[in-house]
Amino acid sequence: MPGTDVLKEAERIMTICNACRYCEGHCAVFPAMERRLAFGRADLNYLANLCHNCGSCYHHCQYAPPHEFAVNIPQTFTELRAQTYRDYAWPGFLARLFERNGLAAGLITAAALALFMVATVALVEPAALTGRHGGNFYAVIPHNVMAGVFGAVALYVALALFMGGRNFWRDMEERGGDFVAPVTFGQALRDALTLRHLGGGSGDGCTYPTQAPSLARRRFHHATFYGFLLCFAATAVATVYHYVFGWAAPYPVFSLPVLLGTVGGIGLIVGPAGLMWLKAKSDPVANGRGRFGMDVSFLVLLMLTSLTGLLLLALRDTGAMGVALAVHLGIVAGLFLTLPYGKFVHAVYRFCALVRYALERARPAAPGLPGEG
Repeated sequence: MPGTDVLKEAERIMTICNACRYCEGHCAVFPAMERRLAFGRADLNYLANLCHNCGSCYHHCQYAPPHEFAVNIPQTFTELRAQTYRDYAWPGFLARLFERNGLAAGLITAAALALFMVATVALVEPAALTGRHGGNFYAVIPHNVMAGVFGAVALYVALALFMGGRNFWRDMEERGGDFVAPVTFGQALRDALTLRHLGGGSGDGCTYPTQAPSLARRRFHHATFYGFLLCFAATAVATVYHYVFGWAAPYPVFSLPVLLGTVGGIGLIVGPAGLMWLKAKSDPVANGRGRFGMDVSFLVLLMLTSLTGLLLLALRDTGAMGVALAVHLGIVAGLFLTLPYGKFVHAVYRFCALVRYALERARPAAPGLPGEG
């Protein structure tokens, strides 16, 4: 549905839900909703990103389709979240990448991979590209080149994600200093790290992919999230080893960077594969398929990054290491470049929404409205 139509539908549904309140125990959306008598654009964007799409409200709603009220929060909020990704993207002219994200991710990854392959073949001596180097990646691509390219990409991605989050927060009309208030920030961080709101309210899990409650989605999300963090930690530890202690790669199989990267890589295979399996089984009426390409392209990129990384580890003492390194770095570059313009941004906006929810809970509610202050 077009942008204004999505907002109107979300406002209609929230008005009905605010009168009913049957689902108030399911997740954070409903206590936040009950603090409002009217729903402007910023309020609806906030509620949509606070929604974790667990599906409980749809399956327990007496007004869900085929009822004439046709209340379908998961599907409507999925569309609205995608609209917020475009609205808050930085720089704004790249927001159109969200329109065809699956295609964009594929093209950017292919271009990044091709660039690394061409550059590697053009700049590296054939003997270095196909030779055995005892696992020393820098014998193929110099450390300064690798660090410079990915450092610049990482800085751009961090800036784009920060600016998008800032745009979202400003639209909520919240002060910047309140975002980092220790108590509320800590509560939001705990909610995010434990995926508290993927419990379906009762704690027995999401009604996803079917009406039966299940903790599978939470577990696969945890595998994906912590797998990503472990891979990031592996890179961070290796950076400390190199620049602080002067310990140059390659590192032994049982060293901390390799162990962290291996465990994280396994998580980035199990988690995304499980999430794609659940998504394929999910009810298209309850959850919609309009953003299927965006979701799947991100999950596939995560899996390919992990698979090529583990393959590179397995081949690092062989003559195939050079080509494996170029392929892996090309896919990593494609993943990084698409992070601010794909499904990954939901983590930024959802965390901002969780911080605001924690702030609202700490504040007294307006007279006549429920509150948790």
